[in-house]
Amino acid sequence: MNENVPAMLQCMVIDDEPLAIQLLVNHIGKVPFLQLAGTFNNPMEALLHINTNPIDLIFLDIQMPQLNGVQFMQLLQNRAQVIVTSAYDKYAIDGFEHNVVDYMIKPIAFERFYKAAEKAYNLKNPGQKAEQPKDAYPATGGYIFVKVETKMVRVELDDILFIEGLKNYVSIQTKTQRIITLQVMKQLEEILPPNRFVRVHKSYIIALDKITSIERQEITIKDRIIPIGITYQEQFFKLLETRKP
Repeated sequence: MNENVPAMLQCMVIDDEPLAIQLLVNHIGKVPFLQLAGTFNNPMEALLHINTNPIDLIFLDIQMPQLNGVQFMQLLQNRAQVIVTSAYDKYAIDGFEHNVVDYMIKPIAFERFYKAAEKAYNLKNPGQKAEQPKDAYPATGGYIFVKVETKMVRVELDDILFIEGLKNYVSIQTKTQRIITLQVMKQLEEILPPNRFVRVHKSYIIALDKITSIERQEITIKDRIIPIGITYQEQFFKLLETRKP
């Protein structure tokens, strides 16, 4: 291989959830050494495609109708590297018994995704350094989907002021409304871009660009005062120092 030409991994996404596919496609587009060869919601169709189109890496959901991820890996017979994507960790042992590269729990943050992809690259190209992503975290734009009762609701990142963890649910306060979701704080913390959102308390994640003022151990966003937890103080103030012009 020409050392001056970056090695690319031809990759495929197999998942029966359109939103999960969309997130992975977005992540793949940010990684210089990944090239998307196709997305499939039917694992049997994906197998037929692999028979005539060599694939280096597959992002594979475990729970799917027709053919689950474990059955798919049995039929795949190690013809491609596999990174499992699942909403549950209970299938991790099954995955690693089939020599998967990594096992990621949904929702998958970009940083977590990149680490798994880099691991696959290093296995495929030992001794070569993977090209780092550029502008992986834009300063504006973007969105997330959160579950509200029985539907998935799109939330624009630019609209989020802060997120508050309550007893049995999470409240997302935007410029215009309050959105209640059953997703937990840790899930949201993992999928939000770390250059724009930071956890400042066990019960609060804030949008950095929405801060009005900071006094002692309190942050003001609009007319809301948010405490800075003791365990988050050092990290938060260090982050503020790095953002000074």
